[in-house]
Amino acid sequence: MKKILVLLLVILASCAAPKKCCGQTEEIKAFTKDFFKYSTVYGAVNGNNSVSDVDVYSVTNGLETNTVQTPFDYSVLFGARKIKRFGYEPKEAFKNGTENSYADGATIGLWEKKVEFLFQAEYKRQEGENYFDQRHMIRYVDEKWLAKVEYLEDGFADVKFFESSQRWRKELDNGVSFNLGVSQRISEPYGYDPLEEWLLSNGNLHYTFLALEEGYTTQFDGQGGVEYFNPSGNSVATSTEVWEAVAIPEMLANYTKEKRNQLPVQWTYSWVAGFDYYKYTKTSWLHAWGSLMPLHYSDDENEFSYYNFNEGQWLDYSGGIIYGHWFNKNLGLFLEGSYNKYWNRTWHGFSVGINYRVF
Repeated sequence: MKKILVLLLVILASCAAPKKCCGQTEEIKAFTKDFFKYSTVYGAVNGNNSVSDVDVYSVTNGLETNTVQTPFDYSVLFGARKIKRFGYEPKEAFKNGTENSYADGATIGLWEKKVEFLFQAEYKRQEGENYFDQRHMIRYVDEKWLAKVEYLEDGFADVKFFESSQRWRKELDNGVSFNLGVSQRISEPYGYDPLEEWLLSNGNLHYTFLALEEGYTTQFDGQGGVEYFNPSGNSVATSTEVWEAVAIPEMLANYTKEKRNQLPVQWTYSWVAGFDYYKYTKTSWLHAWGSLMPLHYSDDENEFSYYNFNEGQWLDYSGGIIYGHWFNKNLGLFLEGSYNKYWNRTWHGFSVGINYRVF
C-alpha cells in the first residue's frame, strides 16, 4: 500500500508537470484526467482535550498525592478520495478526515464503469496512546462484475489486513443486486497465541520464568524484600504486587507482539457472496450491504494459518445499514452503522437517534 501511495503521488506530480516535460500520450493524459476528475485531495490537523487529570492518593509514607495527566488528543492526516455521494450524504464545505461515512464500506457505489478510490493515512494520539491508521480502497463496478482492493489498519481496534475481491454481480429492477466471487486476504497470523507454550498443566501461566528468559532479573535484599529489573537494568517493581499488576502485563504484551511480528504474513483465499440495496427519496432512504465468506482455503502445511488454529472452516462477514425517514416536516428518525467480523476479530460502529425540527 505504501507503493500505491507513492504511485499516486507520482501520477499527481506527472499531471502537474509542464506538457513538454511530461511526455504523455493523449490517451494517457485523457485516462489520468478522467481518473482524478471529481476527486478531492485533503489534509488536516485536528485536536481536542483528552480525559481529565486523575489524582492518585497514597498513605504508605504519609499522605501523598500524584496527578496522572493525559496529554491532549490530536490527529494529523492526509487523504485523497473519489467516491460519488449517495443522496442521503451531506455535502461538506471542507473535508477534514473526521467525517464518519459508513457508506465507504459498501461493496458497490453509484458510479458504474468508473474507478472510485479512497486513500487516507492518519497519525493520532488518543487518550495518551499513539496510533497510525490507514484506509486505502480502489473499486471498479461494471454492469455484470466488480473488483475491489482494500487495505485497512485500525490501531484502536487492533486490526490490519489487505483484501481484494473479484465478483460477478446481478442487478435487479428493485434496487437490489447480488454478487458472488472470490476474495484474497493478507494478514498477520490471527489465532496464533505465543503464550500457549508457556501454559502449565493447570491452565496457569509461568510468567516469572518467561520474564527471566526475556532478560528480566530479580534482586533479594536478604530481609524478605525483592526488586525487579527489566532487560535494560531499570527497576520496574519493588514488590511482588507491583510486579504482577504492572510489570508482568507489560512484559507479556511486548512478548506476544514481538513473537507475532517474527512470523510471515498469512494468505487466506475465500469464496464470497454478498448483496447491496439502495433506495432513496428526499423523505425516506435505505442503504444496506453485506458480504459473507463461508469457505476458506489455506496451505495445509502452514502451521500458523488461521485454518489450522481454528481446526477447520469458519464464518467471516461484514455489513452495514443506513436508514432515514421523515414522518412529517418536523419529526425524523435515523439509524446507521456497520459490523465486521474477520478471523474472530470484530470492529463496529453505529449511530441512532431522532430529529425534531421547529419552524
